Amino acid sequence: MDRFAVVERALRAAAPHALMDVATQALREHYDAVDAELRLADYGMRSLQLVESVPLTTEPLPIHDSPQGRALRAPEPVVLTDRATGAVTVHLPVSARGDRLGVLSVVLPGGTDAAGLLPELAGLCEALGHEITVADRDTDLYQRARRATRLTVAAEMQWHLLPGHSFRRHEFALGAHLEPAYSTSGDNFDWSVSAEHLTVTVTNGMGEGVEAALLTNLAVGAMRNARRAGLGLADQAALTDQAVYAHYRGCAYVSTVLLRFELATGEVEIVEAGSPRAWLCRDAKVDNLVFDAQLPLGMFEDTHYVTEHFRVQPGDRLLLATDGVYEPLSRAAEPFGDHALARSLTANRLLPPSQVPSAVFRDLAVHRGEGPLQDDALVLCVDWYGPEGRDGAV
Repeated sequence: MDRFAVVERALRAAAPHALMDVATQALREHYDAVDAELRLADYGMRSLQLVESVPLTTEPLPIHDSPQGRALRAPEPVVLTDRATGAVTVHLPVSARGDRLGVLSVVLPGGTDAAGLLPELAGLCEALGHEITVADRDTDLYQRARRATRLTVAAEMQWHLLPGHSFRRHEFALGAHLEPAYSTSGDNFDWSVSAEHLTVTVTNGMGEGVEAALLTNLAVGAMRNARRAGLGLADQAALTDQAVYAHYRGCAYVSTVLLRFELATGEVEIVEAGSPRAWLCRDAKVDNLVFDAQLPLGMFEDTHYVTEHFRVQPGDRLLLATDGVYEPLSRAAEPFGDHALARSLTANRLLPPSQVPSAVFRDLAVHRGEGPLQDDALVLCVDWYGPEGRDGAV
């Protein structure tokens, strides 16, 4: 029987908390593996945390200075050979629909044709990533493993809302990240894909802590309710505006950008209602996209919203950022601002969109120096490949 199918079937039948135990046993039986371990990226995308029944008993590994971290970011698996024993260690990314969750490390005996096993092992990592995503509904094991430190209650609420760190189809790829990861409260991103459209929203709820998280939860829930009812972009904004105003009566509101991409043409509808701003990178040139300023959602009763339009071309990169990215000051009291963000986009133009948000936050950290961010900050990046896909073929 096909060993790949046997291992995949074992993963599907495994208890949610026992996926790695089943995977390790199957790798030993069918691939002669000596050992295997799974590490998941932490919420801050800075370290890889070992998945184990007792959390935080093993030292985390840095994403930007370890073979496992290189495997998480690189397009190909990392293969290392121990000169003393000849044993081969393969580090492979574990992903679900383009969202890289962590790294599976498999130790194989000396003399193994590791290159010949890579396609099967890569397939198993995709199966494992899918099962982890499903298992998250039923166990806290993988959520605990992602924590380098404790989340605030507000951050717990926000991360529960998010769709993931990244997503990929042949027409586009996108990635997003929030900081400070363990105490974020009001910023949020969301996306949804159908056969015809990609819908993306970036939301910045006013206030701090749990109050900001509650406000953003209400706004995101209302937007999803309107989207799932089949309403257009302007009506999604209007329904959310009504829901927020009905509860807060104008005392609290959310700044929001809503975009809907038509996958067949690259035509984009946008409603810009507040502070999140959009940038377009085309042919190595970076431009701030300016749209009509509309009122934040929930500020006044029965606000009317209208959509504007632009078109993206294959090779375009679109970036959205909240005010927490622009406002941090350097030691010389200079804000990060538009110019520094544009420089960061240019400097990181060769990175895939899943890695761009973290790269922008690293540049922001260099600008402001030590210490935590004083406000939530969010970066979302979309690369548009077009209906023919990145390689020019459907």
